[in-house]
Amino acid sequence: MTSRIAKLAVAMVTAIGLTIGLANASSANKDIVETAIAAGQFKTLATALQAAGLVDTLKGPGPFTVFAPTDEAFAKLPAGTLENLLKPENKAQLVAILTYHVLPGKEMAADVVKMKDAKTVNGKMVDFSVNGDTVMVNDAKVTATDIAASNGVIHVIDKVILPPNS
Repeated sequence: MTSRIAKLAVAMVTAIGLTIGLANASSANKDIVETAIAAGQFKTLATALQAAGLVDTLKGPGPFTVFAPTDEAFAKLPAGTLENLLKPENKAQLVAILTYHVLPGKEMAADVVKMKDAKTVNGKMVDFSVNGDTVMVNDAKVTATDIAASNGVIHVIDKVILPPNS
């Protein structure tokens, strides 16, 4: 009886592991944009990427590391800010903000926590800090990590980070 229970437990763990592995593999077959859209919590980011003309870039070969603000993160912006940024006349500012969320190369969470800072695609630096289990990118908290895509990785953040003016 114990042997059958043990075999059943092993079979269940194996099935769960295969399911998780297949889920990760299926997201790894999608590029960063497709992966973000499939997640369902990055609708605002997808809209902003389209308005900025960055969709094709982030569908490119990369690799890229994207610190992706959720829809809730965009909602934290002051009223009217997002609507203003999405206007065609503000495209350059929107591009500057969005590219500030992207690092060239594929930096997994284990790599990020060892960094003090990094140069973004925007050309400006972001700062990293670790306090216990909390990882921060500037003043945004990393809430999920290592979401694999075919051309890089996504780390989820709870706030839109803004590049310095200088």
